[in-house]
Amino acid sequence: MLIRIKKLHPEACLPEYAHGPAEDAGMDLRCLAGALLEPGVPQAVPTGLALEIPSGYEVQIRPRSGLALKHAITLPNSPATIDPGYRGELKVILLNLGKTSYEIHPGDRIAQMIVAKYESVEWQESELADSTRGHGGFGSSGR
Repeated sequence: MLIRIKKLHPEACLPEYAHGPAEDAGMDLRCLAGALLEPGVPQAVPTGLALEIPSGYEVQIRPRSGLALKHAITLPNSPATIDPGYRGELKVILLNLGKTSYEIHPGDRIAQMIVAKYESVEWQESELADSTRGHGGFGSSGR
């Protein structure tokens, strides 16, 4: 799949697979500028990139497992969705769940990006067919 991408800054890094698309589903996203992530304070970190995502696709931004495990860095809106109509700078909202500040440096891998297909829907208002589960909500499956 070919997707148009624009560097908004000459230092921006294109998303890339660490081990290639045969082994990795997600591409690493790198930050454009350094930032100090204080505990409990969400921060939008710039990538210096803009995308032209084809209609019928979205880009999902997800946390990196190493940052989450080693430093408690996550994305509070994970997975974040980048819609096909958005043309602004791709920024990643990072949140430090740890107890101490964490510094990211220009070029650090901060998240991973996945391109995913989605279906457009139209709603048909009507009665619903019966099911085994019925109205059973949280915990109704017995686990």
